[in-house]
Amino acid sequence: QVQLVESGGGLVQPGGSLRLSCAASGSIFSINAMGWYRQAPGKQRELVAKITSGGSTNYADSVKGRFTISRDNAKNTVYLQMNSLKPEDTDVYYCNADITRYSGDHFYTDNYWGQGTQVTVSS
Repeated sequence: QVQLVESGGGLVQPGGSLRLSCAASGSIFSINAMGWYRQAPGKQRELVAKITSGGSTNYADSVKGRFTISRDNAKNTVYLQMNSLKPEDTDVYYCNADITRYSGDHFYTDNYWGQGTQVTVSS
């Protein structure tokens, strides 16, 4: 019913840039907070950046000043611009969103995850 599809991952050299995109599709009434998380093998998934429907943002300390989260509400899409990438940014990046659906005279709000996209920073 609702899907989050990420794109934009890949291999980049240290100091380089990548832009991740995540598009939500399906029976969507509204999208509340959207965010990006990352996870390395054997580690817990951690918040990278989050943006509310009103545009307020927050970032992990490790990415402040280097990453920028933004969203296009008309396209149901969230972006993560990643600059000055470091090898320690290498992870699988996951899109996350709180989405409200309208079905059968009821509203349903659930949390959704994308399938993940690999970001590798290496020379």
